[in-house]
Amino acid sequence: MEALYESLGVAGALRFLSLLHREPTNYVDVSKRLYQEQTIDEIFARAGQNWQGSLIDNG
Repeated sequence: MEALYESLGVAGALRFLSLLHREPTNYVDVSKRLYQEQTIDEIFARAGQNWQGSLIDNG
Protein backbone atom coordinates (compact mmCIF):
# COMPACT_ATOMS: atom_id res chain seq x y z
CA MET A 1 0.00 0.00 0.00
CA GLU A 2 2.76 2.43 0.94
CA ALA A 3 4.65 1.74 -2.32
CA LEU A 4 1.53 2.58 -4.33
CA TYR A 5 1.02 5.77 -2.35
CA GLU A 6 4.64 6.88 -2.73
CA SER A 7 4.81 6.22 -6.46
CA LEU A 8 1.29 7.25 -7.54
CA GLY A 9 0.16 9.65 -4.84
CA VAL A 10 -3.08 9.28 -2.91
CA ALA A 11 -5.48 9.81 -5.81
CA GLY A 12 -3.50 7.57 -8.13
CA ALA A 13 -3.24 4.81 -5.54
CA LEU A 14 -6.98 4.90 -4.85
CA ARG A 15 -7.73 4.88 -8.58
CA PHE A 16 -5.40 1.92 -9.10
CA LEU A 17 -7.02 -0.02 -6.28
CA SER A 18 -10.51 0.73 -7.58
CA LEU A 19 -9.56 -0.55 -11.05
CA LEU A 20 -7.84 -3.62 -9.63
CA HIS A 21 -10.60 -4.64 -7.24
CA ARG A 22 -14.17 -4.93 -8.41
CA GLU A 23 -15.33 -5.55 -4.86
CA PRO A 24 -16.55 -2.65 -2.71
CA THR A 25 -13.63 -0.86 -1.04
CA ASN A 26 -13.72 0.78 2.36
CA TYR A 27 -12.03 4.07 1.48
CA VAL A 28 -12.14 5.26 5.09
CA ASP A 29 -9.89 2.37 6.13
CA VAL A 30 -7.62 2.91 3.13
CA SER A 31 -7.30 6.63 3.92
CA LYS A 32 -6.57 5.95 7.59
CA ARG A 33 -3.72 3.65 6.60
CA LEU A 34 -2.31 6.15 4.09
CA TYR A 35 -2.43 9.15 6.43
CA GLN A 36 -1.78 7.56 9.84
CA GLU A 37 1.80 8.86 10.21
CA GLN A 38 1.10 12.39 8.90
CA THR A 39 -0.07 15.61 10.47
CA ILE A 40 -2.95 17.58 8.99
CA ASP A 41 -0.46 20.31 8.01
CA GLU A 42 1.62 17.82 6.01
CA ILE A 43 -1.47 16.51 4.23
CA PHE A 44 -2.68 20.00 3.30
CA ALA A 45 0.80 21.12 2.19
CA ARG A 46 1.08 18.18 -0.20
CA ALA A 47 -2.44 18.73 -1.48
CA GLY A 48 -1.60 22.38 -2.15
CA GLN A 49 1.51 21.39 -4.11
CA ASN A 50 -0.49 18.98 -6.25
CA TRP A 51 -3.19 21.57 -6.97
CA GLN A 52 -0.76 24.31 -7.98
CA GLY A 53 0.27 22.43 -11.09
CA SER A 54 -3.29 21.64 -12.13
CA LEU A 55 -4.96 25.04 -11.80
CA ILE A 56 -5.54 27.17 -14.91
CA ASP A 57 -5.17 30.94 -14.61
CA ASN A 58 -8.16 32.55 -16.31
CA GLY A 59 -7.19 36.03 -15.12
